[in-house]
Amino acid sequence: MRRILVVIGHPDADPARLCRALADSYEQGARSVGYEVRRIDLAKLDFPLLRSADDFLHGSLAPSLQDAVEQLRWAEHVVFIFPLWLGTMPALLKAFLEQVMRPGVAFAYPKPGEGGFVKTLLTGRSAHVVVTMGMPPVFYRYWYFGHGLAGIRRNILNFVGLKPVRETLFGPAEGASDTKRKGWIEKMRQLGEAAR
Repeated sequence: MRRILVVIGHPDADPARLCRALADSYEQGARSVGYEVRRIDLAKLDFPLLRSADDFLHGSLAPSLQDAVEQLRWAEHVVFIFPLWLGTMPALLKAFLEQVMRPGVAFAYPKPGEGGFVKTLLTGRSAHVVVTMGMPPVFYRYWYFGHGLAGIRRNILNFVGLKPVRETLFGPAEGASDTKRKGWIEKMRQLGEAAR
């Protein structure tokens, strides 16, 4: 059985949001083939922002995020679903990642005097980044070089050991026909079945 964690990074808790329909469909597909699925909905969490390097390096994890860290450690595959805002992830998702992808949770610095490299603590897990956007995905990839996706993939997920990281982009989401939305939702169900 594959253990999958779905992280919904849309800050708006409105159940009509496309990101939520995509997450529901992925989860249904994954469960239909026997995978175990858990979900974290960031719009329902309350946690503080990190405001200093000392907070990041030595601060304690907010109690509201303890369960999220345990779910991250439990998962074999992590799916992040969010809308593209100003070319990258919403601030709420970035704040969440700063909290849970910190030293002692997702990676470890070498001990003083030992030398060596940063040790990844989430090795052996894969990830899938699913993004809704207001433009055609090809435009985002080739005109903007997909910079926001490259940042989350290389600088966060790969850094802590999540590899490979697959990407699926849906857009333009605003004004998409019902047929187009249904097609995207069906694609997510198929991705859930494949746990990709």
